[in-house]
Amino acid sequence: MGLLVLALAGCSMFGPPKLREEEIIPEASLYQQALASMDNQRFLTAIELLERSERQHPRGQLAEETKLMLVYANYRIGKFDEAILAADRYLALYPNGRDAAYVYWLKGTSYFAQIKDITRDQQISQNAIETYTQLIRAFPNSEHAKDAQDKLKVASDNIAGKEMSVGRYYQGNGQHSAAINRYRVVVEQYQTSTHIEEALYRLTESYLSLGLVSEARTAAAVLGHNYPSSEWYKRAFDLLARQGLSPQVNEGSWMAAQRT
Repeated sequence: MGLLVLALAGCSMFGPPKLREEEIIPEASLYQQALASMDNQRFLTAIELLERSERQHPRGQLAEETKLMLVYANYRIGKFDEAILAADRYLALYPNGRDAAYVYWLKGTSYFAQIKDITRDQQISQNAIETYTQLIRAFPNSEHAKDAQDKLKVASDNIAGKEMSVGRYYQGNGQHSAAINRYRVVVEQYQTSTHIEEALYRLTESYLSLGLVSEARTAAAVLGHNYPSSEWYKRAFDLLARQGLSPQVNEGSWMAAQRT
């Protein structure tokens, strides 16, 4: 116990011990060790080696490859936030690098992998959409663009599902104007989502509840025009028929432009 006190006192009297200088290892050696570690599924070790190479050789000949591998290694072990940060570092320095499309894909998929369900905040889905959109615009012919398109649809569907969930909540509480605003987002921004048919039906319901008959008839007419075989259209048609009404587009409605 006395030795411990003396050791601490020594630290107090003479200051903290000097940090040992990091041994400089050739860049190529660090990079090859990192690759070997990844081959052996030792990704944490690989990340340490790659980060060391970044510190010791920030402008080295393998700097771009090192930053790419940092994105990949973090992604592989599910350290998605770290992968996203590493991707941003790579893209800031090499926006048109030979692997930029792949880095965009890794970044987008790091967001995509964290999408849980429609009941949660959809910022992650929005981040995935933005990243995949950047990839598709910048590298439309990339081998990663097709997969990004597919994943973008899923992320968009997730956001549309969230809007529908909130809209149904408002509608169930009699807040029809608030519900309409949510359904309108789906109809205007997520036309390819799996929720579009229900959104048009819910608009028919909500507009009828507010006495906005022309808008209700328009919603049903657009639903029938775009999805004539839909079960949602049958329900909308029957809903109007019970009130002696039929689907009819009001050309002055915002929904008139939604006909495909």
